[in-house]
Amino acid sequence: MKGNRFSKGSEWSRDAKWAVLFIHIYVFIGCMIGLTLFVGVVVANYTENRGTALLTVDQRRWHDLKARLKMAQPLHVPPKPPESAKLRCYLYDLTTSRWFKQLFAALVVLNSFTLVIPWNVMEEQDRKKLLLSLTVISAICNVLFTLECLLKMIAFTISGFWQSRRNRIDMIITILGINWIVFHFLFQLPAYFAGGITEWKRLTYTYGYLVVILRFFTIAGRKSTLKMLMLTVVMSMVRSSFIIAAMFLLVLFYANAGVVLFGMVKYGQAVGKHVNFRNGREALVVLFRSVTGEDWNDIMHDCMRAPPFCNWHPGLSYWQTDCGNYFGAIVYFCSFYLIITYIVLNLLVAIIMENFSLFYSSEEDALLSYADIRNFQLVWNMVDIEQKRSIPVRRVKFLLRLLKGRLEVDDEKDGLLFKHMCHEMERLHNGDDVSFHDVLNMLSYRSVDIRKSLQLEELLQREELEYIIEEEVAKHTIRTWLENCLKSIKAKQNNTLGKMNSIGSTFAFPQSQEVLTKGVVLTEPSPEEELQGVDKGVGSGKKKAQRGNSITEVVTEAQKKSVKRANEKIKERRGTLRQIQMGTYDELEEVEEDDDTDGGGDMRRPSFDYPHHSDISHEKQFEDVKTWWTLCD
Repeated sequence: MKGNRFSKGSEWSRDAKWAVLFIHIYVFIGCMIGLTLFVGVVVANYTENRGTALLTVDQRRWHDLKARLKMAQPLHVPPKPPESAKLRCYLYDLTTSRWFKQLFAALVVLNSFTLVIPWNVMEEQDRKKLLLSLTVISAICNVLFTLECLLKMIAFTISGFWQSRRNRIDMIITILGINWIVFHFLFQLPAYFAGGITEWKRLTYTYGYLVVILRFFTIAGRKSTLKMLMLTVVMSMVRSSFIIAAMFLLVLFYANAGVVLFGMVKYGQAVGKHVNFRNGREALVVLFRSVTGEDWNDIMHDCMRAPPFCNWHPGLSYWQTDCGNYFGAIVYFCSFYLIITYIVLNLLVAIIMENFSLFYSSEEDALLSYADIRNFQLVWNMVDIEQKRSIPVRRVKFLLRLLKGRLEVDDEKDGLLFKHMCHEMERLHNGDDVSFHDVLNMLSYRSVDIRKSLQLEELLQREELEYIIEEEVAKHTIRTWLENCLKSIKAKQNNTLGKMNSIGSTFAFPQSQEVLTKGVVLTEPSPEEELQGVDKGVGSGKKKAQRGNSITEVVTEAQKKSVKRANEKIKERRGTLRQIQMGTYDELEEVEEDDDTDGGGDMRRPSFDYPHHSDISHEKQFEDVKTWWTLCD
């Protein structure tokens, strides 16, 4: 009775339903919390080692912006054809319209739906009409895709069509689709008479299946959101190439160790013909399956096999038995699964999430939005007509004037910044062509506060470059201003000399550009002397100001006095200003009579000639010039 009571009590204790809470609490704490914290620590250590975790908010945004700009590429949209080619203009507008793109995106989806049932010979026997209808729909879609390529070739020209990578991929897949149509529908009759219709259909079904799958991936290039998602995957694979290589080496090491430890294990529930460690190739397959979590614990239990569940006798070596290794299997599989699943794979997840946040971050957090980058791509496509991914430096000014939005630069309001940008491109590339990313990176530096966004080393390099650019632009501006001033001074001097020559021809002055005074030579200075005079004039500005700013003004004042005296002499001889200006025939006779009365017939001259008896007047003029020069000194 006691034994029965004891057994009943033990059965009651084992049948306690509250014990199910134990396993749930353990899984929740151990897996949901413990492993999540472990993953968080791994990701945090990864970001700290990369340095991104220690960046400020602005520095983090700048880091993301550089990654965005690195992945941005020029648009491959050929320029619009001339208006004279009306057919090409119509097809250009048609192929670049929104509804045209959406129509062929829908055709890609429709073509993918044709794989709703398997394409094989067995399915053809069961549902022949349905499979035939689906293959015909796929063939019609391929014909329409061919028509799309032809229309784009006419609108863009063959060279313009081939510039786009997406167009190249579409063209290759379209050619494969046309080949599938020919092989599947036209070559069935020859294959039937040859007696190999079954094998031929099996081949063409597989070929068409692959063409439809390849066509499905082209939809990523037709939608910007899907394109960003594909870029996220591609960039994640590129950035995680080192981690992937390390994981492969780790798997290779464990595969070789598995061949040594479990190479002769007896087949069981999990270990069999396709899952074993007989050689390195089979071991790699087993471990890659274990990475996904597929029955790795069952494989571990089969590798833990020990006597009497395996063939073992005293005196036999390890390689002569089919037993496993109990403790070795536990350490081997548990360590492999923890390292690969909870460390390496989570590092890959961290990289993917980093790139995902890079592409799908909000526009408020981004320094430059996708709309700004898209605007730059459109403007670049307008300037880079030849689609060479580079433009001459002289076109940078034109490109900057066309930008809108946050990258807009007004050469009137921000003239100095505009000069700095243009000079930066000229200085960094020595007048050669500049690429798409060169101009975009320069604009990104100019659109942010470098003191907040850049790290120390990059900040010092950028500030040094901007200081050099500002200094060179200032020198160039001053040099241009001085050249303009000298040109205006030279123009005034040439104008004054022209007036002096006209006055000299009127009053018989010496026909020379040099006005000689006693010990003073007044000549037209050369450009080198003008530059030296301007440089020296900074130190002696007061003295030059007293001189009247130029020698020409001194000469002009002296000539004014000499002309005034000459006019007074003429007035004394002629009587009136009208007689001086208009020397008629009657007036000349009157002058002759006056001269005859004075007894000086040899003194007869036209009214505008300067009289010979003005030698004393010349000496007075030179004395006036000398006096003016002395006063100016």
